[in-house]
Amino acid sequence: MVFEKVLRAFGVGGPVVDTALATPEAYPGGELLGAVRLTGGDYDVEVETLAVGLVTRVEAEDGDALVEFHRAWVAAGFTLAAGERQDIPFAITLPWETPLTFAYGKKLAGMSLGLRTELTVEQGVDTDDADALTVHPLPAQEVVLDALTRLGFHFRHADVERGAIFGVRQDLPFYQEIEFDPPPEWKQAMDDLELTFLADPEGVEVILELEKHGGLLHRAEDRYARLRVNHLEAASKDWAAEVLRAVREAMPAGAGEFPGPGGGMHAQ
Repeated sequence: MVFEKVLRAFGVGGPVVDTALATPEAYPGGELLGAVRLTGGDYDVEVETLAVGLVTRVEAEDGDALVEFHRAWVAAGFTLAAGERQDIPFAITLPWETPLTFAYGKKLAGMSLGLRTELTVEQGVDTDDADALTVHPLPAQEVVLDALTRLGFHFRHADVERGAIFGVRQDLPFYQEIEFDPPPEWKQAMDDLELTFLADPEGVEVILELEKHGGLLHRAEDRYARLRVNHLEAASKDWAAEVLRAVREAMPAGAGEFPGPGGGMHAQ
């Protein structure tokens, strides 16, 4: 009997948690539907809480960490009998600033984001389940990604950085950077371009960081361009021209002319 209690303390013979997503493909600001499927173990348990949370890997100076950035409570205070099966539905609304994990027809290299399910019982054992989540760009983000493709930029990598961007309203404690290689004719002005989206109910703030690495004869220099895409006007403008205008305005006088859209390379 004592040995059995010890096993229970370590979760042996306890309940099993499995989360099924009805909408495995999601969008920032959109609703994610699913159900938590509970299967009772060898003994009855008193469930304290059942919750789902969004998690992503975040980079910081002191190392990477898996960060939960949004949580929704599914149920609490009920008994799960031995061998019993329960399906408990849930709906969770993704924050508008949720990082993207999919674009250009494929998973964005470097991104890791998922839905974590946590069951807490009175016996002191937590049971987890994790599911990868695909987050697609909103139309107002898609037009900017397409614009960069038209201008000849190649997608390289994406990650999530801890911190905040100066001068922009931001709700989450991190931001996503989507990195691109510029076309050869832009190399004199920049070595890398980093794109950050900060979406909200009305539209998307677009921040472009133009990085120029330091060298023997010149110092490193970063310049920033910004524009805003409202959700209702995403399809009404030539966004390649808008992005080009914003980049030109960010560059110093005498930096030269950049080629316009058309004939550009495609993202890899």
